[in-house]
Amino acid sequence: MYRARIIPCLLLRGVGLVKTRRFKDPVYIGDPVNAMRIFSEKEVDEIVVLDIDASLNNTEPNYELVAEMAGEAFMPMAYGGGVRNVQQVKKLIRSGIEKVVINSASFESMDVIRDAVQSFGSQAIVGAVDVKKAFMGDYRLTSKSASVIHKTSLEEHIQKLVSAGIGEILVNNVDRDGTMTGYDIELLRHISTLVNVPIVACGGAGTIEHLQEAIQKGGASAVAAGSMFVFHGKHRAVLINYPKDLMI
Repeated sequence: MYRARIIPCLLLRGVGLVKTRRFKDPVYIGDPVNAMRIFSEKEVDEIVVLDIDASLNNTEPNYELVAEMAGEAFMPMAYGGGVRNVQQVKKLIRSGIEKVVINSASFESMDVIRDAVQSFGSQAIVGAVDVKKAFMGDYRLTSKSASVIHKTSLEEHIQKLVSAGIGEILVNNVDRDGTMTGYDIELLRHISTLVNVPIVACGGAGTIEHLQEAIQKGGASAVAAGSMFVFHGKHRAVLINYPKDLMI
């Protein structure tokens, strides 16, 4: 029976892992290599690591750290942050990464996605969209850890990503990040009607029911979560977890 992928999403800042709320106020949660080792032991479906400072500061990925993390990952691992050209994609894949996530660079040019898809295949390239809801209710695209807001419409950008050949889309609502109040089902449903590539829901998961809603009501093919898998209890104590009964 088909089971949707359930993916821990980890945020890298420098050489440590953090968790944000609405892309702000990062809280240190631990060592990335150790976290990767624990998630591997828990046999997670996949894992995503996003460097939240790399694109913001125009720095390259930390290839040495990425390779060290990938060495502990006995599941498919995706990495995003600071990727601007196909040479960097090549270095990441050589470091042991199965998928490369691209967001900020796609607003400058789709060439990096086209070149990467041509070299490594659609399955290796993920297009990420970080959105915020504007005052009038429409969605605005953001990049560089939501520090830049773009005028390009969500629909136009999504179509460009698909035309460039991305294999799937990671959809994150900035306003729900770290809140654990549930995904933006309206956003997921809207994007799922626009494209025929898999959608990975991100931003807001706090319960198994939230994961189910993203799949059953939002049309997502997979669900990613951060807080849900690194915090425990009402006081948000740091505890890496991934219950074995996460069946959707």
